Amino acid sequence: MKRQAVSAFALVLLRSAAAFSAVPMEKPPIVIAGAGLHGAALAYYLTKRGEKPLLIEKHSVAAAASGKGGGFLARDWGDGGPTEALHRVSFALHAELARELNVESYRTLPVVSVTPGARSKRTKDLVPWLDGEIAQASWMDRDGGAQVAPHELCSKLVEAAVAAGAQLLIGSVEGVEKNEGRVSGVVVAGAHGRETVACSAFACTMGPWATRASEWFGLPIPMTGIRSTSIVFKAEPGASVEPFALFCGEDDRFGTHLEVYPRNSGEVYLCGLGGSEHVTGERLCAGEFPPGEVHADPARVAAAARAFSQMSHRLGRPEPDASQACMRPCPPDAMPYMGAVPGLANAYVSAGHNCWGILWAPVSGKAMSELILDGRASCVDLAPFDVGRFAQRASGGRGRKQRSDDVGEQW
Repeated sequence: MKRQAVSAFALVLLRSAAAFSAVPMEKPPIVIAGAGLHGAALAYYLTKRGEKPLLIEKHSVAAAASGKGGGFLARDWGDGGPTEALHRVSFALHAELARELNVESYRTLPVVSVTPGARSKRTKDLVPWLDGEIAQASWMDRDGGAQVAPHELCSKLVEAAVAAGAQLLIGSVEGVEKNEGRVSGVVVAGAHGRETVACSAFACTMGPWATRASEWFGLPIPMTGIRSTSIVFKAEPGASVEPFALFCGEDDRFGTHLEVYPRNSGEVYLCGLGGSEHVTGERLCAGEFPPGEVHADPARVAAAARAFSQMSHRLGRPEPDASQACMRPCPPDAMPYMGAVPGLANAYVSAGHNCWGILWAPVSGKAMSELILDGRASCVDLAPFDVGRFAQRASGGRGRKQRSDDVGEQW
């Protein structure tokens, strides 16, 4: 079937599942649930291999963490274990995607470690706009950091995929139908009711809400959602903000450990506001925090604004220009789920990437496209991220421990 290449946002496909299923097709598509960065990257890399997947999204493209995250990228910050390859391969893929898709927000930038507190005579003036009260500033990473505005990247991945023949459907995935050890259809609730969409393969890329697939697949996919508030300041029109990413230590006065990312748009993005709420999988499955409707904590917004205003007189203000929140996904061992679903020949999960979800999205999308089409991933080893790893052991914990390190609040 010949399809016209169109922009995903020039022609918004707000169609029901019934309307989609009425379109004649040569074969059922690969269906992807979730149009955040991981679903968008998977759709993009599938189209590069000649596939025309169907991307199903409940709310809108990049509605959750993929539209509200900071977008910090680090090449060398893996821990020497299996995630190290995710860092290095995906860091390079981000630069490649920025060229392919003209991602204007992408750039490299150095990283500085900051200790909050009273300024001393020995405090180094590394960052021009860090002109307030800081006890210490030192280099953390001079050449291995970069950034991207995740909403721009996600939107351009979807636009490129749709231009290559993928389709975008707004609707809620409610389950799957199985036949002879395969997923034969995906149950979608849309504006015109419920319908089953036939599929050749099914990939769940629903972030923290991927825990809903535990019931669909009949195996545990435990997940904790971490509701994280962030704020944005905008520089004065025409003012430049020199590119430095800041990782700040704990500030006991405000309960923050700020991460500060100025963007080339003039925005200054702050996360690490502290006080993040840990949301159980049961609450996520119950629909308590639907995508696109996760709201900021006003107390953390005020605390972060006060903390940053003390650190930067030039950029900080009592009230930020924007405040928001996202739900970060974290499995009990803080390792992502990426791989095939045991017992089903054509079902896959790519979710649970926690604070590195934006960095790891390109490599996850590429690796999962290889797994789906070739039977194995060649760009990275997916064995450590086995989707069925909790089937034979108790999950335990709140989804925030990796070895002895607390990864729920900060990297």
